[in-house]
Amino acid sequence: MSTPTGESHWEAEVRMLRKEIEELRAEQREMANSINQLVTTFRSLATHLGIAAEPYGGKRKADRDVPGFA
Repeated sequence: MSTPTGESHWEAEVRMLRKEIEELRAEQREMANSINQLVTTFRSLATHLGIAAEPYGGKRKADRDVPGFA
């Protein structure tokens, strides 16, 4: 049988755990946004350096050398 103090202790623990879960989810959202920004940056760099084609660009010519590859 639980005492009122024991119940309030568990309620406080549950509240703390819920708060921690909310914080972790917020951090996960921030990390996902950061990863999306990195992907966008790397795609832009790859396109700029010529090692990747534009997503909807024309077909690549077979005789064209790709910079950085032998």
